[in-house]
Amino acid sequence: MTGLPSIPNPDLTVGKDNKQGWNQPANRREGFHNGHARWRRMLMIRARRTLVLRDAPDPRLSAAVEATGLTRNPAFSALVVAEGDRVLHSSHAGDFGPDRPHSIQSVTKLHAHLILGELVAAGRVDPGQPVARYLPWIGSGYATASVQDVLDMNVENDFTEDYDDPLSACYAEEEALGWRIPADDRAELTMREFVAGLTGGDLLNRTGHAQYKSANTDVLTLIAQAAGDQHPLARVQAIVDAAGYEGGFHISLSPDLLPALSGGACMSARDLARFGLLLARRGRAVSGADVGNRAFLEQSLQRPAPILSATRGWVRYSNQLMTDGSWVGHAGYGGQFVMADMETGRVAAFLSVLENDSGYDDAYMAHVIRSLESILSAR
Repeated sequence: MTGLPSIPNPDLTVGKDNKQGWNQPANRREGFHNGHARWRRMLMIRARRTLVLRDAPDPRLSAAVEATGLTRNPAFSALVVAEGDRVLHSSHAGDFGPDRPHSIQSVTKLHAHLILGELVAAGRVDPGQPVARYLPWIGSGYATASVQDVLDMNVENDFTEDYDDPLSACYAEEEALGWRIPADDRAELTMREFVAGLTGGDLLNRTGHAQYKSANTDVLTLIAQAAGDQHPLARVQAIVDAAGYEGGFHISLSPDLLPALSGGACMSARDLARFGLLLARRGRAVSGADVGNRAFLEQSLQRPAPILSATRGWVRYSNQLMTDGSWVGHAGYGGQFVMADMETGRVAAFLSVLENDSGYDDAYMAHVIRSLESILSAR
């Protein structure tokens, strides 16, 4: 049928600075608070059983939170601190409620840690093998890189993730994650097509620190599909059951219906805390089977791995997680972080939305990490 009035979807159409409607600075906060309803394709999963959390406010912890200034920052959305089955602190911005889903961006990469850990334990993936062993169609951007270097963000290729550069490759990647639509009438790139087209030279990282590339996680997702005995979405569902979420876990899908593990999850702060508690329990499930690989997780804390960046030199990137040797966690574009202290079992889930042009600030993220460290150590 032709001739009916229509316009390009304003949330998904690319505009100023090569950003789609929901990620324009003026719209970003609303977009992060409603990503589950704004993106191209979303799958919602509910847990079979819910981990019951009881409120047990800790005044000393609340004082530590206040001292960081995190909850007074204009970017703030939510902060939940939990341990075992207790919520020790919970605060939310006036425009964001406790049961609201929020984009967690690259915090989603922790699912790749759990899924690849399972495949390593099952002998289906050998981290020492080149990527082409599992994806023989892959291009020069990853073919000769070891799976281990992909896990550690230790690959140098032509993919760029510079949020200040409107032409950075990470924005083109968003089409394959279900976050934007092409400006013309062409078909959207699948995750496989996007990754296959990436190029590189010898792929050796000579910088001395991690080369953060979300495309690495897309590669791992495709390896999980190729080498696994079940679809990656089935493993995501198992993680949801193991964590025992109260609300919906939302994950964006590529055009070829693969989960966007590089950054596509939306969930509430309380459920993000439940995910942190799952990590602190080393994958022990509330319901269903345990997930991840305990040995893989323990090794991730102590093994040599690239430092994250010059401004976060105390943090290493190891097996798709960030760690200082005592906690594990991950940051997310826009201002997200989950941190699980593996010695005490205490976790912090922090959500925020930076509204500057790029949506990122390295100094801000370093402050968030240091602040969460101080909060988790408060007794």
